[in-house]
Formats: sequence, C-alpha cells, structure tokens
Amino acid sequence: MSGTVVFVWRRIPPPFLIGGAEVSQQLLAEEFAAAGWRVIYVASHEPPWAQVSELPSMLDHLAKAGVPHSQHGGSLAYTSRGVQVRAVPRDRVEAELETVLTVDRPDLVVTSQEGSAELAAAARGRGVKVAGWLHSVSKTGMHVLGGRPHVALATSRFVLSRTPPEQAAVVFYPPFRGPGSCHHEPHAGGDLLMVNPVPAKGSGLVHRLAEALPHRRFTLVEGWWDTSADFARHPNVVWVPRTYDMAPLYRMHRLLLVPSTCEDAYPRVIVEAALAGRPTIGSTRGGIPEAVADPGMLAPPDDLDAWAALIEGLDRQALAVAGEGAWRRAVPMTRLCLPELAAAGVLP
Repeated sequence: MSGTVVFVWRRIPPPFLIGGAEVSQQLLAEEFAAAGWRVIYVASHEPPWAQVSELPSMLDHLAKAGVPHSQHGGSLAYTSRGVQVRAVPRDRVEAELETVLTVDRPDLVVTSQEGSAELAAAARGRGVKVAGWLHSVSKTGMHVLGGRPHVALATSRFVLSRTPPEQAAVVFYPPFRGPGSCHHEPHAGGDLLMVNPVPAKGSGLVHRLAEALPHRRFTLVEGWWDTSADFARHPNVVWVPRTYDMAPLYRMHRLLLVPSTCEDAYPRVIVEAALAGRPTIGSTRGGIPEAVADPGMLAPPDDLDAWAALIEGLDRQALAVAGEGAWRRAVPMTRLCLPELAAAGVLP
C-alpha cells in the first residue's frame, strides 16, 4: 500500500527538533517514506513560540549538512530522509496546505498542535481523510479536535481517556527507533539525568533534590528553553545544551528522573532511556505511570522524601534489575507503525 500523505502544522519541520511531538512526527513521516509513500511535510520556520524566524539557523544547518535546498518568496524547500519539506511563514501555512490539497491530492493528512483545527477542517472540506494527532491533553494538544478529524491518534491510554467519546480515536503510541541492547553498566561519572528542567517538568523538585542529596550528581539537558542560570548555585549540577542525539547521555547515566507536575501524555524520554537499559523514576501525573510501567518507580512530584528514598534505595544490583525490566518493556515500542495504522482503519 502506498500513496501520498501530508503532515502539516505550524511548528518547525524535521530535522529541527524541540520536543517529543517533533521527534514523533519526524519518525512517522520517515517510516511512510521508507514504505514507498510520497510524504510532504508542510510546516513553518516561524513557530508559534518564536518572535523571529528560524530560517537563518535552518539554512545554516542545511548548508553545513550538504542538503540541497531552494528558497522562493520566504519559503524553503528541501528533502530530509525521503520527506519533502516545505517551510513557509506562519501566516502562509494554511495557503500552502490548500495548494498541496489541490495539486498533490493526498490520501491522508496528519495534523496537530497550534491552530490545527483550521488545518484539519480545510483538509476535511476537500474530502481528504484527516488524522489529528493528540500529543498532549493541553488546550494546544486537543485543539485539533475542533476541526473534526476522521480519527484522533491518542498518544497513550491516558490521552484516550481525555478524548471526548463522540470523537473516533485510537491509542497510537509514539514511534521509536532501534531496540538497541541492554547495557546495565554506565560509563564512569554518570549518575542522575533529567531532560527539559522547566517548572512544568518538575525543575522545582530537582532544586530540592540537589540540595537534599549533595553527594549525588545531576545532569540537566536543555529542553524548551535555557534554565541553566537557575541551577548555577548547585555545585552538584552539570548543564548540557540541547542535543538531538540523547543515546550517549542515557547510556552514561544510571537513572532518569521525570518529576513532571503537568500531566504529560507519554514522555518519549522514558522509553528512549529504557532502550538504553536505563530505568526511570517518574511522577504519578498523567501518562507517566503508563510509560514507566513499574509502580515501584513512581512518586508524587511534590514528595521530596519519597523521591530521595527511591533514588538512594537503588543500589547497583537494583539498578541492573530495573534497567533490564525497563528495556524489556520498551522493546515492543520499536515496532513498525504503518501496519498498526492500517489495522485501525487510519490508512485509506
């Protein structure tokens, strides 16, 4: 089975990644391309959170990577791993989608996040099947439902539980690469790892843990924005700028911390760390328990004593057992996704 599939949203396109939604959509788009589909990815180089265009940095990256590209009237076109990317100004995303619907006549449109209800409605109005991907239960994440997509892709059972019953929906866990191998022994120096240390992700608890456990070392990886100055007072905290290749960081640490205070849908980092043989202590909020899948590795995000006890209670042997269990649970998540979508009736 093959055809044309369009991914469209108002965020940045691949391979420029900010968070889990960007990674998930890139991997699915690449799987479509590898399976012989024509894949068009319409996005913006002026994402909703930016005050200025990210076009200069995108052009710099493409030039350094030797990726052929073209510019015309503020738009950028290039191909990334078989995916035909069209990055346009923010106010031209919907017009670009209309052009694609007219010229390319896609079989399926996948959309999500900011302003996606209008994009879904535009595609549906042309008689094209629309899948709205629910990456979160926030107002932004659920906005696409306003465009009445034919099916909603709920990124976890937790997200499905928050989806209105009148909306056709299926659980569709994020795509993941590789199963890798389960390496229990971390590289020298690695201890506790956290990604995206901002308030909604539990940075407040990490401050308290760093003070309560001065003998433990914390590595924090930049996520949505740079909060390094907030942690400068902690001598046991190391800051790492945003990185797209997290695998080495997972492998060199003993344990991942996901203390989110918000209701995360299904954090990619938990499964990514597990595929490197690293267990996670996670918050009891949202879809985190679903991703961790081990009640003994969960604690309320405001319970400092519980988190400290879990961290201190995991000796070398316990970490090895927890890491192997996490790896075995994560391996099935590296499945091919297109057969799953076909079985759910998403693919035409």
